[in-house]
Amino acid sequence: MANYLERIWPDFKERARSKRKENKKFFARLHGQDPKRLNEQFHAMHEEVFAETDCLTCARCCRATGPLLTNQDIGRISKKQGMKPADFEKQYLRVDEDGDWVMKSLPCPFLELDTNKCTIYDYAPKACRQYPHTDHPNMKSILGLTETNVRHCPSVFEMVERMKQRAQF
Repeated sequence: MANYLERIWPDFKERARSKRKENKKFFARLHGQDPKRLNEQFHAMHEEVFAETDCLTCARCCRATGPLLTNQDIGRISKKQGMKPADFEKQYLRVDEDGDWVMKSLPCPFLELDTNKCTIYDYAPKACRQYPHTDHPNMKSILGLTETNVRHCPSVFEMVERMKQRAQF
């Protein structure tokens, strides 16, 4: 397990909750930053933290949050599962309050709970493959999502804590 995960995992939910106000102020400051510099800082921190990260030690993203699925995701996954898209939707998905397709239940039904491995990894939804989006080409456009992900992903939490400690912004 990554050193930072060992340090923050036992009380991650509480630590993330306790930093909410502080992070809200931090992200408000980020909104004022130059987009190019913001990308550089986030992408560098993404590389640093994920070099230390084994997501299989956590899988919180698959246990506590679910992806939004596009029609392309549904078509690809249902085909690979040998199902019709309508049957896949009926078995696994629901429409959320924003009108998006999401998993009907959590943890994700495609997560192997004993290994934290994804059984559809090779054809997983785009949102899963890109999670936690901290290497997105336009970080400024997804700062709200990133602020939310601080509460769900220990690696994003760690990235933001390091950014605050190093006063990069």
